[in-house]
Amino acid sequence: MSIRNLKTLIAIADHGSFTAAAGVVNVTHAAVSHQMKALEEEWGVQLFNRATRTPELTPIGRALVSKARDVVAGYDGMVLSVTSEIGFRGNLSIGAVPTTLSGLMPAILRLLREEHPALFVRVVPGLTTELIAQVECGALDAAIISLPMVIPKTCNWREIVVEPMELIASQDAEGDDPVALLKSYPYIRFTRRAVVGAMIENWLQKQDFNVGDSMELETLDAIGSMVYENLGVAIVPRQCVPAKAAHPLRHLSFDPPPPSRVLGLLSWGDSVKPKVLDAVFDKAVEAVEAASKTPAR
Repeated sequence: MSIRNLKTLIAIADHGSFTAAAGVVNVTHAAVSHQMKALEEEWGVQLFNRATRTPELTPIGRALVSKARDVVAGYDGMVLSVTSEIGFRGNLSIGAVPTTLSGLMPAILRLLREEHPALFVRVVPGLTTELIAQVECGALDAAIISLPMVIPKTCNWREIVVEPMELIASQDAEGDDPVALLKSYPYIRFTRRAVVGAMIENWLQKQDFNVGDSMELETLDAIGSMVYENLGVAIVPRQCVPAKAAHPLRHLSFDPPPPSRVLGLLSWGDSVKPKVLDAVFDKAVEAVEAASKTPAR
């Protein structure tokens, strides 16, 4: 058994086919097939059901993929367990909810690059529930997400910042009462598939506000663009690190305020990159603190 074969097995599980895995691990389709047959012969088990057009993992194959992830993670982390500095010259895969992609994440990456220029960071956008699943299966080292209802026992959670909710409106919208604006203008809804969107929806229902839906979007940039054109108003989290190229909008607070959104860093409990993840968290806090000292919008 070789680590290379295990990495190929994991690539097949993550990308769905021998052909896709071949591109990921930089070998031919025939080499992937040979590696998998070698594992099956060595282990004495059938990893794939080859009766289907695209070979599919058998139940025992899926179970062994999970074990293979642990073995590969342990192998990749051997040197890191002796000297943590080597981690800052490797790769880091981190997920991020869309609301952080134009403000917080760029600020974190800039600060990381200033101190650790050899660290290569791959950012994977996604909603909170999707990113949790990817952290749990080892596809991501960590993710910056909204605080979920349940934090997996196998993961670590560190709070970065609390973001209050606010109403955003066009500069041309008339009035200063956020509730009146919410009731009189078309409502641009933050997707309810996101934790923050569901939080806003629950609050609206509890307040018994009768809003006139006009559209439902997934990103702050898209929502902000629609609001800027005076196509409606929206309730969104107040960005802890505002996007530098954000549209000029009106930002109005509710009294009493809706529940706030909590952003934090989720990582695998037994991560082999603890020092790197500590650095990500520290830079996130640093970015938030720096933004809080800039003049108000």
